[in-house]
Amino acid sequence: MTGNTSENKGMGQDAQPAWYAGGLDHVWLPYAQMKTASPPLAVTATCGCRIILADGHELIDGIASWWTACHGYNHPHIRAAVERQLAQMPHVMFGGMAHEPGLMLARRLTALLAPADLDRVFFSDSGSVAVEVALKMAVQYWRNRGIPGRGRIVSFKGGYHGDTTGAMAVSDPEGNFHTVFRGLLPRQLVVDLPTDDASAAAFEAILAERADEVAAIIVEPSVQGAGGMRFHEALTLRILRAVADRYELLLIFDEIFTGFGRTGAMFALQDAGVVPDIVTLSKALTGGTLPLAATIASRKVFEAFWSDDPAKALMHGPTFMANALACAAANASLDLFEREPRLDQVAKIAAALRQGLEPCRAIPGVKDVRIKGAIGVVEFDRIENLNALRQRFIAQGVFIRPFGSIVYLTPAFTIAEDELATLTGAIRRVLSQRA
Repeated sequence: MTGNTSENKGMGQDAQPAWYAGGLDHVWLPYAQMKTASPPLAVTATCGCRIILADGHELIDGIASWWTACHGYNHPHIRAAVERQLAQMPHVMFGGMAHEPGLMLARRLTALLAPADLDRVFFSDSGSVAVEVALKMAVQYWRNRGIPGRGRIVSFKGGYHGDTTGAMAVSDPEGNFHTVFRGLLPRQLVVDLPTDDASAAAFEAILAERADEVAAIIVEPSVQGAGGMRFHEALTLRILRAVADRYELLLIFDEIFTGFGRTGAMFALQDAGVVPDIVTLSKALTGGTLPLAATIASRKVFEAFWSDDPAKALMHGPTFMANALACAAANASLDLFEREPRLDQVAKIAAALRQGLEPCRAIPGVKDVRIKGAIGVVEFDRIENLNALRQRFIAQGVFIRPFGSIVYLTPAFTIAEDELATLTGAIRRVLSQRA
């Protein structure tokens, strides 16, 4: 079972409800060494930017449930939309059938991406699967055109695209998440991200030699998220687009983290002014309420599948594809982006993060402090005890989950000024004590 030594006890672990004790020995938690990890917090409710624990304590959420709850928790507009859809039709298979929430969402997503011709939406139920679909689209695109030799994907060191097999294969092979699976994964070309003239020349040299075996390039635009919250400039994306065009490769943008306002624009591709051939979306798509993802392809990609030959169809179909409840939540989330000043809120969060986190540069061991949109990062040379650091944040009344060598914030866009100040203040205090 999960470790429960006194030094690992977090807030609210002394007297837990019966459902907690009765179920904990039967779950397997994510990214956790179950023998030594601190017990998970027993959560009974959420509200706004607050997580309410079973013992009555409240935590201010600094990471919006892995960046998904962009409007905060329990937004009444999304809740009402899901309730209406639940009463009418919670789900129906998307094979041979269609429904209004799914078709409306597809139309709205493509309109948001205009003037780019990203106009065909394939729905799935998680970001990792959206990436799998994008990779399959890219490989089959070439096979449908009679060029089967182009079957490999170029991706980048520091990147992370998910935990399924294909997504792991295009993530950084030296990352902590996936090294144990090296023998399982297909071999892809994972190279340095081109960020300047020298690295751009090295990147192009690789493509000049191996382009005839490459189907596509995949990148997280502007921010490599779970690989370390590394930022890069629009120049990098322009280089990738130019090289992809020169060697007739497809370009895939993985916007699962960056999409829906996180970097300051609705989508990172719009901020950079670079249009990919395929884009993947998930995370904040439903405002953090229900699982849903989308892989959106350009007209050029879709036309390679448009045929009288059944074998040229894209053979993929998740059981809960375009789940009606999730699509209703996503449509309601898009309503909020239209009606409420989300991008203005992101700009204000960026300014507050800059003010609140910049003082961390003076803390011994801090390597960098960086801010982009509603993303704030304090990077250390190393963090030796992540578990202890996480518990210290909980003791401060905040939920912040450092990983690798970084402490980061990705709060809801609706967070109050005082709540954000509490988060940044907790980071300054805890990290100063650590030093």
